[in-house]
Amino acid sequence: MSRTVGIGQQDFETIRKENCFYVDKTSFIQEWWEQKDSVTLIARPRRFGKTLTMSMVEKFFSVNTKEGGSLFQGLKIWETEEFRKLQGTFPVISLSFASIKEQNYDTVRRKICQILSGLYSQYSFLLNGDTLDEKERKFFESVSVDMGDVEATLAIQQLSLYLSRYYGKKVIILLDEYDTPMQEAYVNGYWEELTSFIRSLFNATFKTNPYLERGLMTGITRVSKESIFSDLNNLQVITTTSEAYEDSFGFTEQEVFDALEEFGLSEQKKNVKTWYDGFTFGKRTDIYNPWSIINYLKTKKLEAYWANSSSNALAGKLIQEGNKDIKQEFEKLLQGESIRTEIDEQIVYNQLDQDEQAIWSLLLASGYLKVKRIETRVLDFGGLVQIYELCLTNLEVKLMFRNMIRKWFGRVVSVYNDFIKALLLDDVKAMNVYMNKVALATFSYFDTGKNPSGQEPERFYHGFVLGLLIDLADRYTLTSNRESGFGRYDVMLDPKEPQKEDGILIEFKVQDPDEESELMDTVRAAVRQIEQKNYEAVLTEKGIAKDRIRKYGFAFSGKTVLIGK
Repeated sequence: MSRTVGIGQQDFETIRKENCFYVDKTSFIQEWWEQKDSVTLIARPRRFGKTLTMSMVEKFFSVNTKEGGSLFQGLKIWETEEFRKLQGTFPVISLSFASIKEQNYDTVRRKICQILSGLYSQYSFLLNGDTLDEKERKFFESVSVDMGDVEATLAIQQLSLYLSRYYGKKVIILLDEYDTPMQEAYVNGYWEELTSFIRSLFNATFKTNPYLERGLMTGITRVSKESIFSDLNNLQVITTTSEAYEDSFGFTEQEVFDALEEFGLSEQKKNVKTWYDGFTFGKRTDIYNPWSIINYLKTKKLEAYWANSSSNALAGKLIQEGNKDIKQEFEKLLQGESIRTEIDEQIVYNQLDQDEQAIWSLLLASGYLKVKRIETRVLDFGGLVQIYELCLTNLEVKLMFRNMIRKWFGRVVSVYNDFIKALLLDDVKAMNVYMNKVALATFSYFDTGKNPSGQEPERFYHGFVLGLLIDLADRYTLTSNRESGFGRYDVMLDPKEPQKEDGILIEFKVQDPDEESELMDTVRAAVRQIEQKNYEAVLTEKGIAKDRIRKYGFAFSGKTVLIGK
């Protein structure tokens, strides 16, 4: 009889006692412990079992886990006598920043203080007896929501002292989702304030803490050392490209197929692989996201569970506000192609607006992209550089981005749809009416970055092209940017059924008042460019007659658009 699938269960003890579906990942405990690293940071995408892993580690080591052995009987870690003896022998401090998603620094700081105060409440028994001296009692009692920075940043270190004295052993400190407040700080504009506070907290907790046995942190990204880890030279960082712990988070293909067998779904292996496979950790290329697999086992329906389970706001923001190069590269990804770029796995959030590599690094760390291969190139001056070939992770991720792009036009979705219909019908008059409404409503939406493009809002043009790609993907193959440089930006819609559909060529052009006194002159210049560059050759070579190739010039002056043929 198959086990019960419990959606959202992240407590290891509950899962084991209730006999919920669970893939044995207890080998992580042995691998982590035997590495003997002082502090380990493991970065994995969201919904990949990080919180459950932390719960598992806490239940294994904590002196507070009653009947801990029964939870691990029958699992891999219990096969080794050395580790059976380790179970339940350490004081463990466990906390999570997963819920810290506030819009300003003061609220975030207060919430962190609340979490720290809650920790102290768990160990209020330390106030009894003679474990603490008078000064330590006063510090203990000062830990509250309203405490100052000194008390807050020293709180975990001091609690480590008290617990190590009480139990006679150094402590294990577990911090789950350490970077959640960092992402919120970037999105909401209080990055500098928060990094200063977090740097002091982490330094006292993980660097200058003589009462620390081991530290384990999890998150999605590896925030740059300069931001919050500048003082931590004892930190072992594990990213998605690291080989350590490569099968400890997420399900391997064999684990997925075994689960499908257990639930009588063996015939769905191919479909499940298409939807949910594709994550790569280290050298393992067969990792599935567990959230989608668990939901599929529960519902038996192929849907985008992981991609829709949490906010994708940051990914959307980076692409929406990204420059033309970002959007053009994203066109390739959506059409199943790869992009090549350098990657720095240290995420520098305050550089995301200027650094294209930082954006691809963040999307890779977040699980939206995967590494196909890594090439090492020799530079002219003798140095080496690694070039990553990246593509979208799987079908689920592709569908998530398609829906995200459609929502870009959500405020004028009916008008945008009317424009698409007018384009397909070759109704130029209606195209002009609807396109001007779309532009008026969405120009600023694509142009909200810290470096707005002023009189040439390329973000809008390229965001608009992504919208075309998504909405016409079933009928046309879209190619763009055959010429380099803005002002020579063309779009080709190659019909998938040329016997039924016309080919379409579109040229965008911004009015140059010195050369074009009227916007219609700009339209004519755009159409003339299509003809002079012979863009139609690609379509005619495929057998599409010249009289079935439509050529449009889109002329822009500010938010005003004029379309002509």
